[in-house]
Amino acid sequence: WAPNAHQLYLTGDFNNWNWTEYPMLRYGDGCWVLFLEGDNALWEGCKVKTIVDANFTRTEHIPLYARRVVQDVDTTAWCAEVVDDRKEFDWTDEGFEGEKSLYIYEAHVGMAQEHGHVGTYREFADYTLPRIKEAGYNTVQLMAIMEHPYYGSFGYQVSSFFAASSWFGKPEDLKYLVNKAHEMGIRVLLDVVHSHAVKNTAEGINMFDGTEYQFFHSGDKGDHPAWGTKCFDYGKTEVIHFLLSNLKFWMTEYHFDGFRFDGVTSMLYHDHGLGTDFNSNDKYFSYNTHVEAITYLQLANELIRQVNPKAITIAEDMSGMPGMCLPIEDGGIGFNYRLGMGLPDMWVKTVKERKDEFWDIFGMWCSMCMRRPGEDTVAYVESHDQALVGDKTMIFRLADAAMYTDMHRDCHNDTIDRAIALHKMIRLYTIAGGGEAYLNFMGNEFGHPEWIDFPREGNGWSFHYCRRQWSLPDNTDLKYQYLNAFDKDMIAVTKAADMFQQKMGDLRYSDPYRQVIVFYRKGLLFAFNFSPSNSYTDVKVSIPNYADYEVAFTTDDWKYGGWGQINHGSYPAHADENGFSTVSLYLPARTAMVLREGEVKQFIKEVPEAKVEKAPKEVKTKKTTATKTAAEKKTVSDKKDSKKGASKKTASEKTASEKTASKKAAPARKKVEKEK
Repeated sequence: WAPNAHQLYLTGDFNNWNWTEYPMLRYGDGCWVLFLEGDNALWEGCKVKTIVDANFTRTEHIPLYARRVVQDVDTTAWCAEVVDDRKEFDWTDEGFEGEKSLYIYEAHVGMAQEHGHVGTYREFADYTLPRIKEAGYNTVQLMAIMEHPYYGSFGYQVSSFFAASSWFGKPEDLKYLVNKAHEMGIRVLLDVVHSHAVKNTAEGINMFDGTEYQFFHSGDKGDHPAWGTKCFDYGKTEVIHFLLSNLKFWMTEYHFDGFRFDGVTSMLYHDHGLGTDFNSNDKYFSYNTHVEAITYLQLANELIRQVNPKAITIAEDMSGMPGMCLPIEDGGIGFNYRLGMGLPDMWVKTVKERKDEFWDIFGMWCSMCMRRPGEDTVAYVESHDQALVGDKTMIFRLADAAMYTDMHRDCHNDTIDRAIALHKMIRLYTIAGGGEAYLNFMGNEFGHPEWIDFPREGNGWSFHYCRRQWSLPDNTDLKYQYLNAFDKDMIAVTKAADMFQQKMGDLRYSDPYRQVIVFYRKGLLFAFNFSPSNSYTDVKVSIPNYADYEVAFTTDDWKYGGWGQINHGSYPAHADENGFSTVSLYLPARTAMVLREGEVKQFIKEVPEAKVEKAPKEVKTKKTTATKTAAEKKTVSDKKDSKKGASKKTASEKTASEKTASKKAAPARKKVEKEK
């Protein structure tokens, strides 16, 4: 598609690179076509390019829909290679469905190996996928798959949108990776870049037909002020067709299960959200809002669901646009999840700017809960952004230089013990309270040291900082094994409880002064004591159900490099007279624990047994049949007369008599009350 070009040609190995031998024909709507006779006119691996005449200039370009693009080792020039469509891959993943809850492993294929070179698709499939499976993650999010000329761009400056990056192998190798992941029950998401494109003209799509406005806005609007890239014109029908067909291509050709959309904030606003504080709703809905981009994202989500109704889409948006993850029919944009991008910033600010004893525990909880109703969030402590050179991973912020000297399992000091403890607590706090899905960047689960620095002239083209050192958690003499084991059990326990099906944690206890917080989520009770020095006994916590609890694991367990201060026993529930249930916990300093809820019991209010005094036994006399004598009859008659006389006492005499009896009884009554 080159609507403004004067003439197009196809050249390559098939005609010894004669630029003008095979002119293409224009057939309407700015599209061009060429038919070559014979089955062998082109072949697998045949290199080709498009030659474009426009603006009285002849230039060479990579075909827009190239399926494979390679770089010449000697000239460093990029060129398209023909892919034979008749070669069919033997897929074995028919009917694949991933697990409902998302545990995402963000990964870069090229830097996934430990040796000093660019890793391949097949190496990732054979060596890295089993580690991901073993760790408990059920979704892998692949970066840098779309072709990009600069390896150090992390894949975010795309040149060829339909080409699987040749940095890591051939198209069938990527298919092998996806198919093997599906065999392991792992969902595969593509980190798709539709927010901008590389400005290169020879390798990219910029200026393909001789104009800057073919795909992008013209003038300054078409240039991204922060990234130095080109910005798409989402108001053009042909641009939308190009991008939508790109999404469908990755799903049908490579069986991707969905997408993580990069740079969504940049798409949503004409100023790309740069320098804007999104502190009120008028910032979201104004003339700064890029309505055409929102329409494209809605169309993209609708198309993706048509291709695969169970596909997953995630938006990388830091602005918090309302409705991002609501259904399109409800006025939303249609994503399944948004990235909780404020959480890493909160943790960096907390660790960097506050002493441990002044951590704002309740403020941290509020950050976890700052999610829009009905919209799901992917929680994470750090992604690839925090691992890049110039920044620091969380473990590096906590341990700093001690990472180089004090990671032996027998080494203990305040710095390294603090770093190991907080690394576990921070990740547990985030997965348990921060969202409805969880993400981890490759290697950070075991506290991978240092930063990521791609080979470049400044570091002597070294791969030393562009790899993952899997030997570290495998070495039983190092502390990395403890962090790796903790992350694995953390995922296993939360996954078994289906924790993400309860959208929000239920806060049960909060004491900011003591830095203690406890919350409940889907049958699990999470208790944290962030105090660096104070341990607490008998912390009475309200629980939602009358049920006993058992410890699932704690950050202080021996197997995670802790001190084993918490007994893995049962914590019985107690109920007060009003039926409110509680459980009492022991929380050592700088420790967190996870407890499983047992069977819910029926609360029966105990009523104290009333004391009943026994009446004196009645003395029964034997009746006789003897006839009463006259004297006995007279005695009975006298008693009756006496009772009649007594009943004739005056009212005043009776009252006086009762008062006298009351006065006599008063001292005895006071004595009884005093004893009570």
